[in-house]
Amino acid sequence: MQAAESLPVYEVYALRYATRGARRSENFVGGDPHDADMPMDYFTWIVKGEGRAFIVDTGFTAAMAERRRRTYLRCPVESLSALGLRADAVEDVILTHLHYDHVGNFDRFPAARFHLQERELNFATGRYMKYPFFAHGFEVDEVVGIVRLNYAGRVELHSGVVELAPGLTLYPAPGHTAGLQAVRVHTKRGWLVLASDSMHFFENMTTDRPFTVGYHLGEMVDAFRIVEKLAASSDHIIPGHDPLVMQLYRAPSPELEGVCVRLDVDPVRPAPKSQHIRR
Repeated sequence: MQAAESLPVYEVYALRYATRGARRSENFVGGDPHDADMPMDYFTWIVKGEGRAFIVDTGFTAAMAERRRRTYLRCPVESLSALGLRADAVEDVILTHLHYDHVGNFDRFPAARFHLQERELNFATGRYMKYPFFAHGFEVDEVVGIVRLNYAGRVELHSGVVELAPGLTLYPAPGHTAGLQAVRVHTKRGWLVLASDSMHFFENMTTDRPFTVGYHLGEMVDAFRIVEKLAASSDHIIPGHDPLVMQLYRAPSPELEGVCVRLDVDPVRPAPKSQHIRR
């Protein structure tokens, strides 16, 4: 493995494409004694550098937003143009897991290879999908679509840690689903971790309280520790659904205020810190 100083540095962006209202009691196992509004945002992430672009998760469609009663703000695929990207030219898509809000629109990337943990595909097609609690987060047509892409040779099924490119590595962080993976990226400010749904909100991690949708509660809490060890600091951890991300980081241009923020630059104020991080 290359020394950090010799690695390429990447630009990293979070693109907010949807939102929904929620209560604190919906976001923590066991509820919350101080129930109040705690909305959830939906993101896709973009990693750019060395003449390449990696899309991390592909969001969902307007039709899916209506079906699941989410507030759809913009198409995440069409919005890539704001960062100088075209979906039909993207060669690598990382799927952190196969829930509907992370794999929808996969068919809009005709030239891409899709990177997924094999355990996740096994989970999404396996024994637990007969139970509505586990199946609810998946869409059958999308899962079948990924299976078809695998038959077409366009899915890279990984088993464990894998370096996709110098300075960009996938790490299993299961619990929310059986095969969820986080993305560690080398940036000019150090190692950044796109945690995806290994932690929905900063507060899941800082209070060691897992989110209400999960496969294994113990692994969900263990995933917080995995992410912490991979990141340079708590300011280098990006949770999967926290609206605070849009407040902590700056938009790359005035035109993208409220739409997209750049994550490879320092936050405007410190992120919530876990008691377990010792730097």
